[in-house]
Amino acid sequence: MSEHVTGTEAEVASHVMVVDDDPRLRRLLQRYLFEHGFRVSVAANATEARHTLEGIQPDALVLDVTMPGENGLELTRALRESGQDLPILLLTARGEPEDRITGLEAGADDYLGKPFEPRELLLRLKAHLRRHQPPPPTDNLRIVRLGDKEFDPVRLLLSGPAGNIHLTGGEAALLCVLARKPNETFTREDIAKALDMTEIGERAVDVQVTRLRRCIEPDPREPRFLHTVRGRGYVLKPGL
Repeated sequence: MSEHVTGTEAEVASHVMVVDDDPRLRRLLQRYLFEHGFRVSVAANATEARHTLEGIQPDALVLDVTMPGENGLELTRALRESGQDLPILLLTARGEPEDRITGLEAGADDYLGKPFEPRELLLRLKAHLRRHQPPPPTDNLRIVRLGDKEFDPVRLLLSGPAGNIHLTGGEAALLCVLARKPNETFTREDIAKALDMTEIGERAVDVQVTRLRRCIEPDPREPRFLHTVRGRGYVLKPGL
């Protein structure tokens, strides 16, 4: 069974689930996050995590990659395919750039190599939780038309003729950044800073763009709305 503790430092504490087969690391992260105001659930493997997710909806998931049985990458893909859009931060002993890109392609929001400082995990979690919060309404955030789809940057909601279209938190945050200034080119560095992704690298931006195109473009191989500006970056061009 999974373990659960409740923090009391914040009026409305964010709820984080930690999934790792190392009991010492689970206890360490459980206590550390609890002491910093989070509610925390932990699970020793993907099976326990799935059971817990049937009854609760955490705000973020910290997930080990190299677990026995269903590994972290497989669980991440399955959660994304089922419509889960909570922030997912992967933990792994392998921290090479290609490993990070593999994690992002699976649908993760971030990738942290072991060993790591708990404070770094805390800062990254807070950054991703901020990204998943709708921005405050402003005059610059208007409905954006993308062919037969519409994006509401206040509610971070993409809809089409058949209803709402699922976006992960990272995809919605990227689209919101671009939609704030349509027809303006953003460099990869600009986007990485806006999405708190500078530690992962600018190639991670390309991965997010590829994933977003699958959601908004009639043919992602021939983009109509989210264009690459050679040598510069990306630009969103709304239209019918």
